[in-house]
Amino acid sequence: MPKSQIRLARDADVAAIRQIVRDAYSHYVTRIGREPAPMTEDYGPLVENRDVWLVVVEDEIAGLIVLRIREDHLLVGNVAVATRFQGRGLGRQLLDHAERYAADQGKDELRLYTNELMHENLEIYQKLGWEEYDRAEQDGLRRVFMRKKVALDMDTK
Repeated sequence: MPKSQIRLARDADVAAIRQIVRDAYSHYVTRIGREPAPMTEDYGPLVENRDVWLVVVEDEIAGLIVLRIREDHLLVGNVAVATRFQGRGLGRQLLDHAERYAADQGKDELRLYTNELMHENLEIYQKLGWEEYDRAEQDGLRRVFMRKKVALDMDTK
């Protein structure tokens, strides 16, 4: 696969971000009974806040991750890879970036939540070392809350 890079999203990327999210999550609409939360997100303000990172392959946006800094952790708000780039390890590359970014921000824990009907995602996260710590209904959706510890270098504490 061609070389990829990760960079912050820019205003000009918002339309591509929306399309990637729509394509990546649309197959869940029937299973869940409505659009998953990432499909209804307003990505403009997230890009302005510098919360969206992109993986780019040969100048094409191939995927994204939304990272929100919280007081005691880094929240992974969304990971989406364009359909034609799926299965190439780009989602893992984005999650690895999240770990480095968390450590750079002095956060020793990543957290995320996903819909309990997205079985594939739960399996992927568990294989990557995430642990489930709660399940609850939130915004009318049944969510699974997961976390992963991040090693902090002595220099970043």
